[in-house]
Amino acid sequence: MYDMKALYEAESVQHAIQLRLDHPEAQIIAGGSDVLVQMREGRRAGKELISIYMIDEMRGVSIDEDENIRIGSLTSFSHITRDPIIRQYINVLGEAVDQVGSPQIRNIGTIGGNTCNGVTSADSASTLHAWEAIVELTGKNGVRRIPIKDFYIKAGVVDIRADEGEIQTAILIPKESYENTCGHYIKYGLRNAMEIASLGCSVNVRLSEDKKTIKRCRIAYGVAGPVPMRAPSAEAVANGSEISKDLLDKFSLAVLNDINPRNSWRASRDFRLHIAVEMAKRCLFESIKKAGGELE
Repeated sequence: MYDMKALYEAESVQHAIQLRLDHPEAQIIAGGSDVLVQMREGRRAGKELISIYMIDEMRGVSIDEDENIRIGSLTSFSHITRDPIIRQYINVLGEAVDQVGSPQIRNIGTIGGNTCNGVTSADSASTLHAWEAIVELTGKNGVRRIPIKDFYIKAGVVDIRADEGEIQTAILIPKESYENTCGHYIKYGLRNAMEIASLGCSVNVRLSEDKKTIKRCRIAYGVAGPVPMRAPSAEAVANGSEISKDLLDKFSLAVLNDINPRNSWRASRDFRLHIAVEMAKRCLFESIKKAGGELE
């Protein structure tokens, strides 16, 4: 059923790094919800695999000494959705990954696998971009941390240096990004379940003490370009602005300055541009409500 040359099972992060160095052509497998499907289709036929699934030190959610929220790369979607730290500080991420596949997929699929695939439609990707996540990579030269926007190089390609034995070990959400911040995610697909996103939009805001002004706003999309992307023009419109219905309109239209969706069998470019505007408006509205703001 699965045409593989060899399967190596890593027992620790350092063991995984050494296996990568010893077998430079081998591919990493975690939950296997993507890799095994692709292997069965023949796209990874005859490959060597390095399983990192048994490395428990790469699981779980915690707050580190710098008050970053640290999500181990092997943390499953189901764990993220239920985790009390996620629910308290970035509940929108739990809501986003809860839209991945089926319950069985969410139990086995990992946040690391979802990002390392490099696909723009990953349900976690737009929210992680909107929350300015940092990707932690560990290799023979130690730990390297890079902003998630720099991690995605092009469609299906991420910045992991195989020649250094690197694996992704964690995703970090900085305190500056999550403190006093609320967000909302919308996924558009042709059906409500078991669907790859035709477009995904994630917004988060931090309001002033009187809840009348947006102090900080971030918005990111999936499937609005070859990689997940922010919409800085819209952010500039919202940052420092008083909350109003007029702001919702200006904010949502401003995303058209930044996004560049493509035509595909799932949706046309024009349709994606159309729904991107409406999704931005709805996400901002819901984010403001969650943060305690009101629209008169």
